[in-house]
Amino acid sequence: MRDLYEILGVARDADEEAIKRAYRRRARELHPDAGGDEEAFKELTTAYEVLRNPEARSNYDRYGDPRGPGGMGGAGGFGDLSDLIDAFFGGFGGAGVRSGGRQSNAGRDALVDLPLTLEEAAEGGPHEVDLTVARACDTCGGSGAAPGTQPVRCDTCGGAGAVQQVRSSVFGQMLTTTTCPTCRGTGQRIPQPCTTCHGEGRRRVTETVTVDVPPGVDDGTRLRLLGRGEAGRNGGTPGDLYVRTRVRRHDRFTREGNDLHCELDLPMVQAALGVELVLDTLYGEQPVRVAPGTQNGQVITLKRMGMPRLSGGGSRGNLHVHCRVLTPEDLDAEQEALLRRFAELRGEQAPELGDGHRGLFGRLREAFGGA
Repeated sequence: MRDLYEILGVARDADEEAIKRAYRRRARELHPDAGGDEEAFKELTTAYEVLRNPEARSNYDRYGDPRGPGGMGGAGGFGDLSDLIDAFFGGFGGAGVRSGGRQSNAGRDALVDLPLTLEEAAEGGPHEVDLTVARACDTCGGSGAAPGTQPVRCDTCGGAGAVQQVRSSVFGQMLTTTTCPTCRGTGQRIPQPCTTCHGEGRRRVTETVTVDVPPGVDDGTRLRLLGRGEAGRNGGTPGDLYVRTRVRRHDRFTREGNDLHCELDLPMVQAALGVELVLDTLYGEQPVRVAPGTQNGQVITLKRMGMPRLSGGGSRGNLHVHCRVLTPEDLDAEQEALLRRFAELRGEQAPELGDGHRGLFGRLREAFGGA
């Protein structure tokens, strides 16, 4: 195994926070659910577990072994760092060699994106998604052996899935345990491989899967389908399928949790006098009452017109309507005269234009949040 500091991409004097940041950054890139390499992810996690533990890190810096000098040498020793770390941490799941030496035949989890509109996310229901995934071979039923034949125990490892080798080093005799090169850790040998899958017990197919989307999913929500991931090798347990929802941006509504927000343009007169309007929501038309004297930026809240809560129960968030009062532009002479008369009645006499002061219309724009 490579140097643990090199794997994480940090200096040897990096502090705990730097190690944590480096692991999080690399883990997002290498995680199998994000399409990364599973073996590289396990190697990264191993390095992080050692270097974040002060005692294990000190032992590794001094002896190249997270357990210290007592863990090296003798018949019970280990040959290389990967064996040392596997023993120290008890091994990792997935397709690697487990503590007993036998490699797991379990299939990997699969990840696929499901694009949705905001309306579809609110409504939920069945949706279809296409994916390419490994499935059990139809010819051999997943065993990897030709029809009428069966796998047999591996002669090289005796069915253990791993082989051991004693070698000499500066520390004395060391025992190295590695994956069996003949059976690749399965503990079985296939004398007559299936001609369809060539002994793998699975083949890649493109299929359509129906997903039951619950109402209220958000962008990035993951739905888990047990046993619908990659088929295992030679009849191993299949992985799970994760469907990640991708909710498209809406042209009118923005989302914050279960609440929705939208803007409502109001002419100045409607804002001043009040008005009854009809607003299109995700659930159809909804009457909205704008109170007289409504100001620019004022918010009208429509209860239970937001997104459904994933917890169920039929509850929803709210819809917040942000009022945007529009200042009139391009006034003709009659409209300008009426507004000047209105200002006089309000005691807000408008100065003559061009006198170097801000006129009535400038004050109106400022009052209603205009430029």
